[in-house]
Amino acid sequence: MTAVPLLEVDRVTMRFGGLVANEDVSFRVDPGQVYAVIGPNGAGKTTLFNAITGVYQPSAGEVRFEGRVVRKPFAGMLLLRVAGSALATAAGCVVALNATALWKAIVVANYVYGEPFPWATAIGRAAPALAETGAAWTWLPAVFGAVLGGGGAYALWARTRRTPDVIAHAGISRTFQNIRLFAELSVLENVLVGMHGRTRCGFFTNLFRLPAFGRERSQSRARALELLRFVGLEARAFDAARNLPYGLQRRLEIARALASQPRLLLLDEPAAGMNPTETVALMELIRAIRQKGVTVLLIEHHMRVVMGVSDRICVLNFGKRIAEGTPEQIRNDPACVEAYLGKEQLG
Repeated sequence: MTAVPLLEVDRVTMRFGGLVANEDVSFRVDPGQVYAVIGPNGAGKTTLFNAITGVYQPSAGEVRFEGRVVRKPFAGMLLLRVAGSALATAAGCVVALNATALWKAIVVANYVYGEPFPWATAIGRAAPALAETGAAWTWLPAVFGAVLGGGGAYALWARTRRTPDVIAHAGISRTFQNIRLFAELSVLENVLVGMHGRTRCGFFTNLFRLPAFGRERSQSRARALELLRFVGLEARAFDAARNLPYGLQRRLEIARALASQPRLLLLDEPAAGMNPTETVALMELIRAIRQKGVTVLLIEHHMRVVMGVSDRICVLNFGKRIAEGTPEQIRNDPACVEAYLGKEQLG
């Protein structure tokens, strides 16, 4: 094993009120592996995936990717946002609590029927009007507003430091247990959506269709067609996603996940609903993904898939890890057999 794993789940616990969905779960995934997480229904597998990908924040423990907890880095722009929010909220509080005085000083005192309104003069009288109301009614609301606005801006940034978009940008992508394609978009457009986080053109480049926009669009389209060729969907590129058979929709979701150029791909029950022929083709696709240098973390109930493609397996039951090892070790582990078959079947 390498010194630093690609992914390390370190004693992760997920609590929802009094319900403990995951309890003290730990495992590591090394680069180039296909690692499977299995267990009976309700064992906490998808909840664990959600904790890894930022949908949930672990109640306890850490998820480390390439040796670090993925979070949005601190940037100087944050200071500008906090300061701007503080100033705007402070001004709003001052104006709100002195609305009557400001109305009289700015509007009533300067409005003359039939005459142009003297905006410069009226606005210039706002500050003296505030001063006349007393320092307490001017500065206390300003301080309160500054604390409220600045603190709120910082709290919002802190709560969005580890969200799915941040995790995806770091190099982790996923599919879902229930297919979540854009049904009315074409197959090609669904893959292009997956590339959004890796595009570089900004707002004005896209708005005014500058030359960089055209170049990037062409490159993205070529890359999307390459991914569709890789998963066997190039011939269906311009079909609506909803018109694909179920097995091909699963492949399209994998292609869309690969479009973000992940180093770790999480597959949540990719073989669900597939017939035996589609299942064999899926196993070949997973092996091909690994050969392209993408590490795979897999949730699956289909034991033929799990035992056929996995290097190591973690078994969960009632939210706890009960075993971890190679497919052969898991196949012969009494605790795993009991979790799937029950004690009465073993006796």
